[in-house]
Amino acid sequence: MQWRVSIPPLTRVLLALLVALSVSYQALRFGGDADQVTGHYLALIPQWALFTPWVYFTASYSEQNILTFLIAGATIWFGGKYLERAWGSLEFGKFILIVTVLPNFLASLVYVLLFALSPKAEHALVVIQGSVALQGAFIVAFKQLVPEHTVTILRGALKIRVKHFPSLFLAANSLSGILFGTDTALVLAWLGFLTSWTYLRFYKTQPDLSSASTGGSQLRGDASETFAFAYFWPDTIQSPIAAIADGIYNALVALRICTPFSAEDVEMGNEQATARGEGGLPSIVNHDGSRSGRNKQEESERRRALALKALDQRLQAASTNNKPQPTIGQSSASSGAVNTATPGTEERPDQN
Repeated sequence: MQWRVSIPPLTRVLLALLVALSVSYQALRFGGDADQVTGHYLALIPQWALFTPWVYFTASYSEQNILTFLIAGATIWFGGKYLERAWGSLEFGKFILIVTVLPNFLASLVYVLLFALSPKAEHALVVIQGSVALQGAFIVAFKQLVPEHTVTILRGALKIRVKHFPSLFLAANSLSGILFGTDTALVLAWLGFLTSWTYLRFYKTQPDLSSASTGGSQLRGDASETFAFAYFWPDTIQSPIAAIADGIYNALVALRICTPFSAEDVEMGNEQATARGEGGLPSIVNHDGSRSGRNKQEESERRRALALKALDQRLQAASTNNKPQPTIGQSSASSGAVNTATPGTEERPDQN
């Protein structure tokens, strides 16, 4: 009984849904009706999806083999337990609905477009299913909440910070799609990543952790500099990615699709990031109390260092852009004033 209570309610529902849909898929598959029934009613086939719109949700929980089923189960078990406790069941439910339905819908549009450009039947009849988009979305959420947390694998043989997971996840799925033909996983990984980041960056409401008031004030989105799109990638390629991302962002702002962040929004976002970093991961990941406290302190220090670095870069860029540059006309006037001035006379400012 205690084991069951330790799982938040919505996470428990998702695990049950994963088991039920995956077992149903396999039962229909072994019954010989996988192509005619399962593909239409549980998984997503672009040609038929509009006639069975619920597949945009159910496809994420219909796994086709035991390996992907176990990966999906671990994703929901660990990721769902933490995110539902961190956000609450309502916000977690909104997040799940968005990062399952929207990536699947966009993936179907991608394959419809491929079919229109190169009319091959396999593009319209490809089976889109699995939790890859959900995995990418959860990784982005962890990058927001605990980017500096270090995950230890194989008893310390391998240590990876959470902030590096998104780029590793996308690289692995991209290479797999190119080398092994798992193109649906490639498409879902990128769409899950982009959908999750867009929602968390601009739309999701969250409590103001940095506020001392008890009024329950809410913030919209996450304007912190460490959650900017460029910070998901290695340092060596952040500058060109930032330039491209800023160009797209400015275009969306000009089209009034996105609302620009103010300096106050960025400052509050940075305070939120620092406050989240001081909380660390809960006991579902860190079982050793002393190690958990030490990890939290290290995460906090790294978060502060990153925030200071980002702030320093922003101030340097602002000072460079705001530094007055004399024009040719001003330089000539200044030179002439120096050459023509004589002792005992007072120079008058230009009245023009």
